Amino acid sequence: MNAVAGSERLAAPGRSTRAAGRPARGRMGGRVACAAMLAVTYLFLLGPILYVAIASFDYGQRAYVTFPPEHFTLDSYRNIPARYYDALWLSVRLALACAVLSSLLGISAAIGLVRSNVPGKAVLLALMRAPLQIPGVVSGLAFLQAYYMVGDLTGWYANNSFAGLLIAHTFAATPYVVGTLVAVLQRFDGALEEAALVLGASRWGAFVQVTLPVLKPGVFTGALYAFMVSFSEVPISVFLTGPQRVTFPVEVFNSMQFDFEPTILAVSTLVTVFSLAAVLAVQKLFGLDVFVKTGGAD
Repeated sequence: MNAVAGSERLAAPGRSTRAAGRPARGRMGGRVACAAMLAVTYLFLLGPILYVAIASFDYGQRAYVTFPPEHFTLDSYRNIPARYYDALWLSVRLALACAVLSSLLGISAAIGLVRSNVPGKAVLLALMRAPLQIPGVVSGLAFLQAYYMVGDLTGWYANNSFAGLLIAHTFAATPYVVGTLVAVLQRFDGALEEAALVLGASRWGAFVQVTLPVLKPGVFTGALYAFMVSFSEVPISVFLTGPQRVTFPVEVFNSMQFDFEPTILAVSTLVTVFSLAAVLAVQKLFGLDVFVKTGGAD
């Protein structure tokens, strides 16, 4: 009996060691599974971008994409037509103007929706989000018809003009600004503004010194969304652009529709690189990563 008990005592530590090893192996397996899922997700998201970037280093008079490239060359980058740069400059200017105008309209609309006591605020908020529900093709056709009606009455046709594109892009981008600012204002403590008024600040001074700093995360985030929406807008811009003013996405769309050019891959890669650099610069300057972590509130 003593020998049997001794053998069981000697075997017990081995069983406990194996039992302790199982959770460790389970945790290791979980980490490997998470890493694999993360790698697949990043490959799914970034795979097409990497595909275009790598394929852009091949050049030849062919109507298809070669991957992997038969030979690496920078000819696609050297031969980018000037019309792409003109369209890109137009899109950047248009997106910047749209971001500023959408932010100004969004701040006023969000404050009015959150702080007013008018009946039917829920309906008004839904109407502000209506551009998100309307297909871009329908919006573009509606703006085109509206511009023709205004042109018949006044003699000024807004289609194929910077102002006409800006109005249409602001229509599509403003709901993003309103949505982010409404979320911030609903969490804003009105007692802070009241305290500033009690201490002698004017309405405008209280807004600038108290309310606006709280709105800053939502303003920057909404403006960034508005910039991206305007810069990548195709369905509306297709109806409103003309030979004199073609945005970059429409220029690429037209080029792909009628004839494939290898330089399209090169200019698309350049835009992607500069876009990522711009986002990183904005995060560095304005701390948008902090805004995301705090949910848009200070």
